[in-house]
Amino acid sequence: MDLLTISLTLGGLLLVLLAAGLWVALALMVAGLAAIFLMVPVPPGAVMATTVWGSINSWDLAALPMFIWMGEILFRTRLAEDMFAGLAPWMRRLPGRLLHVNILGCAIFAAVSGSSAATTATIGRMSLPELRKRGYDERMAIGSLAGSGTLGLLIPPSIILIVYGAATEQSIARLFIAGVIPGMMLAALFMGYTAVWSMINRKRMPEADPRIPYLQRIWQTRRLFPILALIVGVIGSIYGGFASPTEAAVVGVVLSLVLSWFTGTLSRATFVDALRNASRTSCMIVLILAGASVLTVAMGYTGIPRALAQFIAEQGYSPYALLAVLTLFFVVLGCFLDGISIVVLTASVILPMVEAAGLDIIWFGIYLVIVVEMSQITPPVGFNLFVIQGLTGHNILKVAGMTLPFFLMMIVAVALIVLFPQLALWLPQTMLAR
Repeated sequence: MDLLTISLTLGGLLLVLLAAGLWVALALMVAGLAAIFLMVPVPPGAVMATTVWGSINSWDLAALPMFIWMGEILFRTRLAEDMFAGLAPWMRRLPGRLLHVNILGCAIFAAVSGSSAATTATIGRMSLPELRKRGYDERMAIGSLAGSGTLGLLIPPSIILIVYGAATEQSIARLFIAGVIPGMMLAALFMGYTAVWSMINRKRMPEADPRIPYLQRIWQTRRLFPILALIVGVIGSIYGGFASPTEAAVVGVVLSLVLSWFTGTLSRATFVDALRNASRTSCMIVLILAGASVLTVAMGYTGIPRALAQFIAEQGYSPYALLAVLTLFFVVLGCFLDGISIVVLTASVILPMVEAAGLDIIWFGIYLVIVVEMSQITPPVGFNLFVIQGLTGHNILKVAGMTLPFFLMMIVAVALIVLFPQLALWLPQTMLAR
């Protein structure tokens, strides 16, 4: 069979399996085994066994369950409530006032959770009732939460950056450092839009709250200290060179357990629930990685990635043209798959094209995560939309409509890092050059 026939056959098989409701990981394995069976005179079972073991036998992947467990522990503490109380007094004078607590709260919580869904659920459970009670516009309250919740994918420690690093054999610490400035930039874009919207729609904003004395604001800020200590402990140990991402993840788990005990929310039930949910999520992600590795090896046997890379090189597409096509491709794919599945499913095919176009692999990882963030708020499979639907009871399409302005801000962020790649590359180059 020629490569076009093979590609169409495998793509069709994968779509049929996914449409039939088969788990993503198993669908990837079946498609990979089918390709090996059709194209290579080797036992598919032996290839699958060695490939699966090789893909999950990685020290870097040990950080994955630790960061997930840390997020689950924090999800059950008073951390988000304290964060709201510590941030709110300083936001009252900004255009948009407490709407910014959604954005900054998600940005701060993202720095300790690594999960978009956990960030959205934790901050939303605390902020939405408070904003509704104070009379803030519901569309902006929900839209800013859904958009800002995606920061959990980009601001380190990021679970999806760990997956990308493992799938592409890139330095996870370098990816974490590269995500800092783009994450701050995206949060700034969200805050800028919120401020402009509030100035244009003054009638839709509630009356200003009474002025809080400066010393009282300082006193309220003390409630931010626990989460700041956790961020310094986890991120500071990586950037300071004291710990690898895996070791820093263990530090984060220990600190989160201490915080949970300190706030009086650590009990046998919360400990077991956090451990159970972290184990379930970690197993799901590792199984997807294993399935993707089988498909990756199968694709290598077929020669499709090499042929695609050669085709791109022969067409003479500019990097901008290639990225425009890939952005559209990933957004459409995100309407049907979750972010981790997108990364592991496309890495083997996309990376040869990226390398042929002369794009930096670390930079491409940050670009990919921002585009995948966009998929978190696109129906019908936008995880953040499902989380907010559960919090508010609104139809998922209505929630998606509320989130549209923040989706557009993400497009602006993609354009900025494409035009100015040093936004993602300057910090890791500077820190690693020391």
